[in-house]
Amino acid sequence: MSVKRRDNKNRILRTGETQRADGKYMYRYVDANGKTKCLYSWKLVRTDVVPEGKKDNGALRDLEKRVNRDLDDDIVPDGDGYTVLRLVERYTAQKTGVKRTTLAGYGTVINVLKSDPFGGKRIDKVKLSDAKEWLIKLQQVDHKSYSTIHTIRGVVRPAFQMAVDDDILRKNPFQFQLATVLVNDMVTREAITRKEERKFLEFIKNDTHYSRYYDGMYILFKTGMRISEFTGLTVSDLDMKNRTINIDHQLQKTGTTVYIDTTKTYAGKRVIPMTDDVYDAFARILSKRPKLKIEPMIDGYSGFLCFDKDGKPMIAMHWEKYFQHAVAKYNNIYRVQLPKISPHVCRHTYCSNMAKSGMNPKVLQYLMGHSDISVTLNTYTHLKLDDAKEEMDKLAKTQEMAEEISRANGSGDSSVVKGRKDA
Repeated sequence: MSVKRRDNKNRILRTGETQRADGKYMYRYVDANGKTKCLYSWKLVRTDVVPEGKKDNGALRDLEKRVNRDLDDDIVPDGDGYTVLRLVERYTAQKTGVKRTTLAGYGTVINVLKSDPFGGKRIDKVKLSDAKEWLIKLQQVDHKSYSTIHTIRGVVRPAFQMAVDDDILRKNPFQFQLATVLVNDMVTREAITRKEERKFLEFIKNDTHYSRYYDGMYILFKTGMRISEFTGLTVSDLDMKNRTINIDHQLQKTGTTVYIDTTKTYAGKRVIPMTDDVYDAFARILSKRPKLKIEPMIDGYSGFLCFDKDGKPMIAMHWEKYFQHAVAKYNNIYRVQLPKISPHVCRHTYCSNMAKSGMNPKVLQYLMGHSDISVTLNTYTHLKLDDAKEEMDKLAKTQEMAEEISRANGSGDSSVVKGRKDA
């Protein structure tokens, strides 16, 4: 009859369990790859007391239970040795065919993890609370914006999900709503009012310096184009005879590289009509366009519309600065201040104006190049009290007219109806 092994408290040890001479417990097992591995703890069960000065990493039998559960479910123990950084690097390496801006975003996340202790943490050791605490630390200690953290989490979360799908992890610790953990400090880029738009454009048109950018700014307000789509336009993209604008690419800059990219989404590829005023603005831009001996070429594209002082095609950054400085100059002159205005605010303003004018949402979706109608419809969420009052007034007048017509028809007095039509 075999003698059962016991610890120094005379407790029977299970298969794989031993106690060393220093009192520390060990559990030996074979992982899914056939490798012998060991777990260590100063406690056999939870009620044991850890010797003074020693680290408490949980009871050995709790650790055993977790490992055996993973083995039974074919979950690779110890997260297969992956750190957070290595997991993200593996995930991003598999993302082929993405835009350069996306690749640059991946690089930013990897650099953050390289400089942060969290990047060296083993993925199977990352709990839900650890994930939340790390994101809080990025905001409160490292002072990263909500938008930046949203981007970082947008890469780390699917990387952990890949580990779950590969049976390396049981759960994804990043599956939570970001807004439930962090303070959303993002500034909403709201549309400006029609009155503010008129004031701004009138100021630009009459200013001795900024008037040179009037036509470009006017086009942005009246077409809703993305600034990268506008800067990417070439002479051949403008059909002045049929008065249409062909949008099938955009001009981007990542780091120091300026390049041509496809539209933001497939729906971004579109042909939009010119209104008469937009046609006139483009005609003025074409008439003032410098006659260059050698046309700058970017990725096979040439004939760009606007150039900087060095003769290079203007990019989004140029227009961002023009808007910023123009608003600052206006606000230094006038008591009634203008809000922040940027190329994206122009786009949002156009979308809001068209929505408030009653344009068919599907038509507006096409003009904006939105891939999802919900993006277009969300424009309505930015309408304000004045918009609500205006709609209520319209409704009240319509109801009043209907009641007058009804009363006129009932009394046989057609003069009321005639008077209303004549008015």
